[in-house]
Amino acid sequence: MNEAIITMEQVVKRFGEAVVLDHLDFEVRKGEKVTIIGPSGSGKSTVLRILMTLETIDEGMIHVAGKPLWHEYQGDRLVPAGEAHLRAMRKEMGMVFQQFNLFPHMTVLRNITESPIHVLGLDKAEARARAEEYLELVGLSEHAEKFPSQLSGGQQQRVAIARALAMRPNIMLFDEPTSALDPELVGEVLTVIQRLSEEHDLTMLLVTHEMGFARQISDRVCFFDKGTIVEQAPPEEIFTAPREARTREFLKGFMEERQPAG
Repeated sequence: MNEAIITMEQVVKRFGEAVVLDHLDFEVRKGEKVTIIGPSGSGKSTVLRILMTLETIDEGMIHVAGKPLWHEYQGDRLVPAGEAHLRAMRKEMGMVFQQFNLFPHMTVLRNITESPIHVLGLDKAEARARAEEYLELVGLSEHAEKFPSQLSGGQQQRVAIARALAMRPNIMLFDEPTSALDPELVGEVLTVIQRLSEEHDLTMLLVTHEMGFARQISDRVCFFDKGTIVEQAPPEEIFTAPREARTREFLKGFMEERQPAG
């Protein structure tokens, strides 16, 4: 397997008195598709938000693509990262959130071209060509001139995926990308993510409650609880023969919750 592209060493994150990540050691290798599962409050989404520099860390060290994320070198000294360093590091990653966060006053096309023009410095023609490429990938070419309010939730989330891809990140982060969608729209978003994973050499880190999808798409599944990794293994092993009692209990409870009443 390739070298690690994300490394978290002894990372601690607190919100007030609550310890959300408890001396977390976690690694993702280049090109690997990793899914994080676990109960609410286990720290899953916090991992992604820290990688996108939306949350700071209290202790520990993180490297992304061989460079420190929350620190930078001044000479041979490591110091807390400044805004310019954080901005540069963010370009390594694209994130798709639970909510679509599209600009309502901009067309689909402009939602996708805005950051490549203003952050990457692409000219309008190049940004448009890139946006059209990714709109085709997510199956929305004919909707380029529509506004977000004219699209379904599933279509808006697919635009959000195209927008993240237009920055050409090396790492894609998905934070419960289907949790805000009506059940009948979930499949179209999962199909796009599946296609991405099969056709593009992206590193992908996914937080989801879609266990069947996690089983299908992942090279490795990590079960988080109380801010640490309880168990990690290939999906078949986690879902058919988990070693840890806490993993078994979570998966059993999860499946029971989703049994139709009758």
